[in-house]
Amino acid sequence: MAGGREDLNRVKPRVCFLGSTQYALPLDPTAAKKFRALATIADIWVVAFARDVRPLRFTDHARFVLLPRAAWPIARQVMFFALAPAVVLGLVLRHRIEVIVAQSPYEGAAGALVKQLARCFGRRVALVVESHGDFEVSLFLQRRVRAAGVYRRTMRWAVTYAGRHADVLRAVSRSTRTQLEACMPGRPVVEVVTWTDLECFASRSQVERSPEPLVLYAGGLVPRKGVHHLVDAFARVVRAVPHAQLVLAGPAGNQGYASGLRSQVEAAGLADRVVFLPALPQIELAAWMRRAWVFALPTLSEGLPRVVIEAMAAGTPVVASSVSGIPEVIDHGVTGYLVPAGDVAILASRLIEALRHPPHGLAMSARAAVRDRFSTRAYVAGYARMFDLSRGGSFHEERHAPAPV
Repeated sequence: MAGGREDLNRVKPRVCFLGSTQYALPLDPTAAKKFRALATIADIWVVAFARDVRPLRFTDHARFVLLPRAAWPIARQVMFFALAPAVVLGLVLRHRIEVIVAQSPYEGAAGALVKQLARCFGRRVALVVESHGDFEVSLFLQRRVRAAGVYRRTMRWAVTYAGRHADVLRAVSRSTRTQLEACMPGRPVVEVVTWTDLECFASRSQVERSPEPLVLYAGGLVPRKGVHHLVDAFARVVRAVPHAQLVLAGPAGNQGYASGLRSQVEAAGLADRVVFLPALPQIELAAWMRRAWVFALPTLSEGLPRVVIEAMAAGTPVVASSVSGIPEVIDHGVTGYLVPAGDVAILASRLIEALRHPPHGLAMSARAAVRDRFSTRAYVAGYARMFDLSRGGSFHEERHAPAPV
């Protein structure tokens, strides 16, 4: 028994991350930095999606097995549940994977199936189920879902099945923890901070603030993000701050919604004041955040949004909805501003205030607030605790002392 405990402390676990994230070769610098950090505490495999219809296998700090990406969301879901369990089971049998980290409760159902099948081969695999947001409502705020009742029943079954077989749950915030504990009671929960490349955003750059008042939004163009409220609010901002500009940077996750935003901008007479940009690499996004006078996130539902942390690290004042995990990061009036979700008048008022009277002291407080809490060291230490617990250990963080990455 003592020897087994020593092995637990000494040997890095073999871990497979299972999710629908998309990766490409080579990894973008931020993803590479994340997996390089995790590789200090575990041997990592990743089963996820490629960026196109060609499957991929490669090694870049972790070993990636990427499924072909179908164009339609429903086709991707079918492909994921049809192929991913077989791929992960093969890794369990061939490479003796010890821990499966399912990156949402729904993907946790695939992980639970692998766990059960592995038992038939005499292999014990621990299952960690993560939650990065409000998994009960977020899908329905992303796009119009046909047969929503069928979706809800299927999702409820998947969550129940995953919860029945989960060994440990990972939450990124108190709000996601509360939801996990309600849906999957009786399982230990570890709060692990959202991965954020603070170095990229906090570095001292030569990029200077825009000479004209600039509001920045970065994220998907989907209804859940509330970008239509931001456009309405910006129409009021321009009346008070005539030279203000708005930059909307992000992919059109919902084509109909994205087209509607462009029409909304045209109808409001803002075509010369609003710029649409595609999704930006982290280095370019960091540059835009330094140019911006204020960062706005008018979201309706989140977990713990990384863009808020990134903006705070860059020293850009943040105005964000008071939903989900955001109030856990922003102390209103001290490190940022919170507004009621969907309240266009208050959103506009806060933006006008931030543009007219740039809160430099607030920006400095925000930088200090995220520097330690969302560091690479904190992220790695959280995963070390989680891996330890999933393998029968305890929460003693001093057992792991990963070197700074």
